[in-house]
Amino acid sequence: MIVEKYDAVVIGGGGAGLRTAIEIANDPNIKVAVVSKVYPTRSHTGAAQGGMNAALGNVIPDDNPEVHAYDTIKGSDFLADQDAVFFMTEKAPEIIYELDRWGVPFSRLLDGRIAQRPFGGASFPRTVFAADKTGHVLLHTLFEQAIARDNITFFNEYFLLDLIHDGERVKGVTVYDIRNGEVLFLKVAPLPWLSIRDYYSL
Repeated sequence: MIVEKYDAVVIGGGGAGLRTAIEIANDPNIKVAVVSKVYPTRSHTGAAQGGMNAALGNVIPDDNPEVHAYDTIKGSDFLADQDAVFFMTEKAPEIIYELDRWGVPFSRLLDGRIAQRPFGGASFPRTVFAADKTGHVLLHTLFEQAIARDNITFFNEYFLLDLIHDGERVKGVTVYDIRNGEVLFLKVAPLPWLSIRDYYSL
């Protein structure tokens, strides 16, 4: 069995997996492996059409992250983790502007600002979108960002077989190459100085 060593292994090459890999790989000393059962630009993120919510206030300036949080919590029938919701709504505008800088072709207002529309029971028009292809362009932009980082290695068209652990900590994963039937062990190097919280706060 072939063994390869990485500092972090991300399972899934869709929008969430790509963004996670990018964040981790911002430290050039960390080697990241991304395991995806399909080529990343074919993942299901590409099917998303509606858009993403962020309280930019481009249509109605009164919108803000607190109102966004209220709408989200209310929409969850008050079951959502409220701390997580507030964190998300505070970070959402920053993330949208980051995606804009990376090249996501968001639909625009006549004055050039990112367009926002009503969607999903929100109190204000806060959904940003790229025509009806939001997920598609988001996925391609994230993939472009990921492949531009030399410390990210992709294992495309690989199935995850198992997590290898010692009962407390994952030591690596075994993956199956769909094309040739080869099994690889992606060993995760122990990073005692690294807290998962460092990367959970995306």
